Amino acid sequence: MKLDHIPLDKLYVDKTNMRFGRKAPDVSDLLPTIRARGVIQTLLVRPPDPDGRCGIVAGSRRFHASRIVADERREAGDIDPDALLLPCAILEEGDDAAAIEASMIENMARLDADEVQQWESFARLVREGRSAAEIALTFGLPELSVRRVLALGNLLPRIRELYRAERIDRVTVRHLTLASKSQQKAWLALFDDAHAHVPIGHQVKAWLFGGQSIPVRFALFDLADFGGATIADLFGEDRYFTDPDAFWAAQHAAIAAARDAYRAAGWADVVVIPPTEHFHAWEYEKAAKRKGGRVYIDVRATGEVTFHEGYLTRAEARRIARGGAALSPEAPKPSRPELTSTLQTYVDLHRHAAVRAALIGQPGLALRLMVAHAIVGSPLWSVRPEPQATRHDAVRESIASARAEAVFGAERRVVLDTLGLAAEEPTVTGGNGDDYGVAGLFLRLVALPDAAVMRVLPIVMGETLAAGSAAVEAVGGELGIAMADWWQADDAFFALLRDRDVLGRITAEVSGEVVAAANAREQAKTLRQIIADHLIGAQGRDKVARWVPRWMQFPPSAYTERGGVGTLAAHARVVAARCMDHGDGSAEPEADGKQPLPEAA
Repeated sequence: MKLDHIPLDKLYVDKTNMRFGRKAPDVSDLLPTIRARGVIQTLLVRPPDPDGRCGIVAGSRRFHASRIVADERREAGDIDPDALLLPCAILEEGDDAAAIEASMIENMARLDADEVQQWESFARLVREGRSAAEIALTFGLPELSVRRVLALGNLLPRIRELYRAERIDRVTVRHLTLASKSQQKAWLALFDDAHAHVPIGHQVKAWLFGGQSIPVRFALFDLADFGGATIADLFGEDRYFTDPDAFWAAQHAAIAAARDAYRAAGWADVVVIPPTEHFHAWEYEKAAKRKGGRVYIDVRATGEVTFHEGYLTRAEARRIARGGAALSPEAPKPSRPELTSTLQTYVDLHRHAAVRAALIGQPGLALRLMVAHAIVGSPLWSVRPEPQATRHDAVRESIASARAEAVFGAERRVVLDTLGLAAEEPTVTGGNGDDYGVAGLFLRLVALPDAAVMRVLPIVMGETLAAGSAAVEAVGGELGIAMADWWQADDAFFALLRDRDVLGRITAEVSGEVVAAANAREQAKTLRQIIADHLIGAQGRDKVARWVPRWMQFPPSAYTERGGVGTLAAHARVVAARCMDHGDGSAEPEADGKQPLPEAA
């Protein structure tokens, strides 16, 4: 590429320039600079023709601004011949595609070209042999963006001009690319008719498809086996079915196949909700397959189908919670039973007597049956998982992120897998209390070795161990749990620590009596910070490792004599139970649950 200065009157805008053939561009932003300093950046031009004239490939705005400045100086009488020379870079001979690319790169970098301008230039590049992928690589654009611009070529020229003039929006243009030429003409006729309603935006799609446009992505069936036709959005993003009736015939067949597959997989029932109705999540409750949950197939008029797995109506969920059973929507009317109720009771009681007598010599089977009842429940067993409920978000987050919960959750997933239950189940226990569930789980447990069954037991017991109960206190004491292995102070703990007396005693515990006395009149915020600094060894304070507040330890104690510590009340019940077990009754708790305070740690 050769550099030269070319006279202004020997330059013209070449047809490869993006702004060729249009009215003179707005150059008001360039005029001050060119008046003061002239043209600094070179123009890109073609080699001179036989008349010595060079076509401008890139730099049309600088050229027009230079002509305005030259005219101003001629009128003022101070024209300088050198001012009529513009710096130019002369391209190689005969490469139209390179000229078009140079024009577009420079113009798109300096002044955004509208999409119609881009289409005109991209189309010329295509005619010169450039592919969409090559154009995308040259300009650093996604190939889909280039194809979108080229898709404008399928529109009638007048529609493109309306888009260029911003009289119609991008959504309207996008949907008009789906239209045939005759449909585009019909749309223009509506646009020109002042008394007609012209569809715009998403209305265009409904107008083209007679009111129902169904995207191909909603199909549940294999398109390779579909006999109907589809049409593509020329922007390449969506494809639509041209025959809604053909679509629905194939879609309903796919829905029926999915329903049969769910039933074969063991779901209690599969309910198809037609387009005239809707699945409202607030009317249902989650219920796993083993707990009688159904699958609801929600079919929308748009063609979209959503599968909601594992739900029961709220009324059914409440009925099950009271010990009843779910009702099938298609349950047949009962016929006259073979046995009367009294004869059935006679049979049931004799069989029950035989089974429980035989269990006396089968402790392994009895253990498995007990585990199945604890997991699933029955009319005689009401076992519920500890909900770990709290209204405080910070407390909920603290428990969820605790090491103990992570360890328990990992083991729970192992047990769920061992029992053949879904990994996404939130708990192992908490079944629907029917005989079918107990029997099925019992048979699975029978097939497991003793070691696997014993691994299930801690999870079942852990899930159904009531928080804050004497049982927690008794087990923790028997295991000799060191809470420092499972807990450390977090933001939620400090946010809840507000009692000044307690804060003072904890400050003395971690800092010493001297520091506690010196800060006795400080705000609670200051005391909490002192405690926190000691626990991590910050601000030059001695680090206190493995600190746990007294009420969380096994056994627990208190910081004051005011009472109101739930863990102490639970511990008192454990002490009383242990004394009664030894037969001395020496530590019977007071009526209000208060016990003499253990010596402070």
